[in-house]
Amino acid sequence: MNIFKFFYFITFFLFFANGASQYLDIANKHYQNRSLNSNENFADTTEIALAIENYLKSVNSNDLEANLGLLKSYYFKGKYCQLSEEESLELFKKGKDLGQKKINEYPNRADIRYWYLVNLGSWAEISGIVAAAREGLADQMKMHAEKIIKIDPLYADGGGYLMLGVVHFKTPYIPFFLSWPSNDEAIKWLRLSVGTGSATFSQNIYYAQSMLKDGKEEEAIDLLNKIIQESSSSNLSVEDWDQVKKAKNILNDL
Repeated sequence: MNIFKFFYFITFFLFFANGASQYLDIANKHYQNRSLNSNENFADTTEIALAIENYLKSVNSNDLEANLGLLKSYYFKGKYCQLSEEESLELFKKGKDLGQKKINEYPNRADIRYWYLVNLGSWAEISGIVAAAREGLADQMKMHAEKIIKIDPLYADGGGYLMLGVVHFKTPYIPFFLSWPSNDEAIKWLRLSVGTGSATFSQNIYYAQSMLKDGKEEEAIDLLNKIIQESSSSNLSVEDWDQVKKAKNILNDL
């Protein structure tokens, strides 16, 4: 390679790298603005669509961060943008397939496993919890949640504890097939999740639901009312609005 070709190659590489980095910065900004123009827990698609578009453009040179952004964005768009069931299922499938691939490449990353589980769990809810359990997804979710706890128990304010608690809470007990799900275990892990870092609305909702299932109605009602009271003085994201509405619906059904 002569000197002119060498400098041409270096210049091209730097131009490409800077462009990809710029796309990542743009993607992150759009993701941060994902609640823009939302109506409580109903999100506008504009910002999250631009986030996905720019994460895809930056994947080749910013593999880890761009793909982590895609995992978060696929979930947000599928969950909060009022899409059809088929459209949401497609996005969650993209998330679970991408997450599985990246876990193989980055086995010691708690964040990749966490957002993989978020997409996998959302895909399973639409596909059917029992069907997903029979396909072995519940066992996989339990295993990945336990690995998140082992890698980084503090990630996402106890996100691994949350995931493990939710798996126990939501997975049906199926005699001779799936014998490990337990609401006692759900309470144990969800209590750890709310006690780690800053308890999120989602953690408190699931903890309250597990206590209701255990007959501890008074404690659960106090916790649900606390969520609603906190929301009145907060600038809520789409995700938090969704949890506040869940809290209200649970109380209304009691």
